[in-house]
Amino acid sequence: MLHSAVIPPQRYFAYLTWTDIEALPDKDKTIIIQPLGSIEQHGPHLPLVVDAAISEGILGKALQTLGAEIPAYVLPTLYYGKSNEHIGFPGVITLSAETLLAILKEVAASLYQSGFRKWILLNSHGGQIQVLEIAARDLHQTYPDLQIFPFFTWRMPHCAADLLTPKEMTHGIHAGDGETSLMMALWPELVREDRLVKEFPQGIPADGELLSMEGSLPFAWLTKEVSRSGVMGDATVATKEKGAVLLDCLADGCRQAIEAVYHFQPPSLDRKG
Repeated sequence: MLHSAVIPPQRYFAYLTWTDIEALPDKDKTIIIQPLGSIEQHGPHLPLVVDAAISEGILGKALQTLGAEIPAYVLPTLYYGKSNEHIGFPGVITLSAETLLAILKEVAASLYQSGFRKWILLNSHGGQIQVLEIAARDLHQTYPDLQIFPFFTWRMPHCAADLLTPKEMTHGIHAGDGETSLMMALWPELVREDRLVKEFPQGIPADGELLSMEGSLPFAWLTKEVSRSGVMGDATVATKEKGAVLLDCLADGCRQAIEAVYHFQPPSLDRKG
């Protein structure tokens, strides 16, 4: 099979024929899901594919419990992303913001032409959140009846705060306990457990100062400026058991999000209540 092993084949968009798509009832209510990730360094212990793998793994598990009455199909994963914050580490492949925007806009135009009106961008790479939000707003302006949902995995309902330390929740933003535990649960053969690293961002403003890496008042940064290993977090405390719990709660949050999209009614000044 060509698709990722975790996506149910009956939900995989690329397995449909053009006649299947033509015959789909209520295409305007059918949800198309675009998993996104990146090819970028994740320390010496995790592969470059982490973000895409997490998007696929969580989505695949969410679809196992999604009701069959909800029409939802998954596009092939977009593995390349905007990852220029990791330039300086070997293996990083990055698109520019302009290129990523162009790709998303052209995919959206194709889906729209086929009659689809609900599109989820399911992204697990923090470095491109804003690009997806810009794409969604611009596309909605171009196609007012196209509803686009730029979702970030770690903003969906989850239980990470119950499993990770407060320091990890604040500063463990890359290849730390959360991502490493998830990969141990999803694809343990890809985790180099003999290379686990603990390194939190260095040389940044202390806790309590006004400016931060990803807070309300952020500053621009590159990974090579704050981490020698490429890790920002503590991967040494990651476990498969912790990852399994994280996977379950993230997948449940993802399922809830898909259901909410299915029932979503766009804002209207004519709607009462």
